[in-house]
Amino acid sequence: MMEIRQVGVLGCGIMGSGIAQVVAQKGIPVVAWDVSDEALTRGRNAIGTFLDKEIARGKGTPEGKASTLAAIRWTRDLADLSGADLLIEAVIEDLGVKKDLFARMDAVARKGAILATNTSVLPVTEIAAATKRPEDVLGMHFFNPAQRMKLVELVSGELTAPETVAAAEAFARGMAKETVRVKDAPGFIVNYLFIPYINSALSFYDKGLATREDLDKAIRLGLGYPMGPLELCDLIGLDTHLHATEAIHGENGDPRFVPPTILRRMVRAGRLGKKSGQGFYDYRGKDGAGR
Repeated sequence: MMEIRQVGVLGCGIMGSGIAQVVAQKGIPVVAWDVSDEALTRGRNAIGTFLDKEIARGKGTPEGKASTLAAIRWTRDLADLSGADLLIEAVIEDLGVKKDLFARMDAVARKGAILATNTSVLPVTEIAAATKRPEDVLGMHFFNPAQRMKLVELVSGELTAPETVAAAEAFARGMAKETVRVKDAPGFIVNYLFIPYINSALSFYDKGLATREDLDKAIRLGLGYPMGPLELCDLIGLDTHLHATEAIHGENGDPRFVPPTILRRMVRAGRLGKKSGQGFYDYRGKDGAGR
């Protein structure tokens, strides 16, 4: 089985920086790519902030932080990823953007390298079709935050080779992740089941049937979930959830994936959740706690 000795991460947002950190903490060199110096700086700062919080909690050390950051090389030049054994794309959930990037990845990646997409809902087979090596392409869907969430969904496209999946699975397990395998279908496993649940909760709240606090409390205490649906939607990002539900509905036409009206209203208003400071809750306080 192929040994993965260097990893390229494309996209330095929340997911990309989290994945880069996970890999670097295992001592594997990472080349992190994005389109601007500002994006690279945000990614670097996000990792530094996460590690500082871990140090404050007694879960990390300054030496560990330094070695993790030292293992990551930041670049705007895709050619710098040519030596990677595994390239993981984690840019926005836009099929056109991903296909364009995969065509460019195909042109620079070495022969035999694995090309993975972190998409949570988009068709892996169509993304792979943008390359001349669809057998080397699969989905590796990490969950947010990648540093803490244990699951990685491994998604096989129509032409993904079994050895590609096996190598990706071994790598993910080496990152201390658990894996599940799924065929290329809208939403894969988790989001196919998760998105209708969130949509139902948003519609329930929009009808005024319960306060946001009681709705979230009921799910936390009644079902044992760590977060209620409105809290979770704020964490994910309302725009991200909207893109995901639209993408799945566009693929399968299932009415359960029609975006609720309240979701569209809030996204139009710029209330995107934690990342914008306001969503279903207000996060503009000093400690960022919802209120």
